[in-house]
Amino acid sequence: MRTKSLKKNKINVVTLGCSKNVYDSEVLMGQLRANNKEVAHEEEGNVVVINTCGFIANAKEESVNTILEYVQKKEEGLVDKVFVTGCLSERYKPDLQREIPNVDEYFGTSDLPNLLKALGADYKHELIGERLTTTPKNYAYLKIAEGCDRPCSFCAIPLMRGKHKSKPIEELVAESEKLAAKGVKELILIAQDLTYYGLDLYKKRNLAELLQALVKVEGIEWIRLHYAFPTGFPMDVLEVMREEPKICNYIDIPLQHISDAILKSMRRGTTQAKTTKLLQDFRAAVPDMAIRTTLIVGYPGETEQDFEILRDWVKEMRFERLGCFTYSHEENTHAYSLEDDVPEEVKQQRANEIMEIQSQISWELNQEKIGKTFQCIIDRKEGNHFVGRTEFDSPDVDNEVLIDATKHYVKIGDFTTIEIIDASDFDLYGVPVQLS
Repeated sequence: MRTKSLKKNKINVVTLGCSKNVYDSEVLMGQLRANNKEVAHEEEGNVVVINTCGFIANAKEESVNTILEYVQKKEEGLVDKVFVTGCLSERYKPDLQREIPNVDEYFGTSDLPNLLKALGADYKHELIGERLTTTPKNYAYLKIAEGCDRPCSFCAIPLMRGKHKSKPIEELVAESEKLAAKGVKELILIAQDLTYYGLDLYKKRNLAELLQALVKVEGIEWIRLHYAFPTGFPMDVLEVMREEPKICNYIDIPLQHISDAILKSMRRGTTQAKTTKLLQDFRAAVPDMAIRTTLIVGYPGETEQDFEILRDWVKEMRFERLGCFTYSHEENTHAYSLEDDVPEEVKQQRANEIMEIQSQISWELNQEKIGKTFQCIIDRKEGNHFVGRTEFDSPDVDNEVLIDATKHYVKIGDFTTIEIIDASDFDLYGVPVQLS
């Protein structure tokens, strides 16, 4: 027997995947709120919108399991409607409709007006830049471009997100001003590829000019760069980073591999020598920059020798931050025509080995911070600790600074000077410094 839904006409938005999806969910929620709809993020609601990820096998599995979970709730009468949007439904809509028909409707990544219509709302053009942020109040993601023009062999993102499309500088400044007015102090710039920003609109790589416009926004104290592609990196960005205190000395630059044979097969448009020189140039231009990267192990044809080249290079480069993923064989990508010939346990073993090397490097770099003071932003309180970050750390993926809340008080959302008194592989422990 069907039970009565408790929260009538409340829309619950569930977000899976990356920060770009978080941003898209926030835009959707902003539009719904402007249409006087009651909306929540990952709470209770009788109408559910699942914003899915379709990037690699694990992400797809999580998305499918979440859809099945809410379809089950619908069958039990706990929710009335289930809508699915985002990358998974962009990529696999016909398959999903066939396999999970009990979803009310599937939408792709650029279907926002149609999704709103299905939810009884109108798309409001005048709301450009208006969002209902879901992150802690002190930081927000700023998506500066959509899609990607790169031909990387392993990546399905262009299939799901389309061609690269930059947002105009004035639109991004207006959006940042609205965020600052709500108390946001840190902007995290995201795109599939920051390096390409502006090429379509301004006929040149224009990230440096965008940064110069964003540092003028009152109330914004930190600007952080995520997802820069190594090939064709606009070096004038480093000058702006060095000269403008608001731009964090931090960059996320996914390099994926370093063996020339693998880079060529991945269609990355670079070599080990060029990549190494680029990173040396980064460190020469901004000596205390924290470089975050991500790597893929187990790509088709990766030999023991290719892996050793990568492993030795990780030891040599001593990245401040590093994540490592096992290769996922994705249909309709260029690499799908290659044999996925590295056994799963070998992929995992290689990933573990890289992360073990990195945790030792991270521990050593963190030990050097003991006794030093850093400006930290305080994100939240968790258990007996306030949790903050230095300018060298991004939320959710990097080091956190833990402050004992039983002994010290710091204000969430504020900047505080913290002295580091201890450190582990991926955490720093600190005390607030009383400034006279």
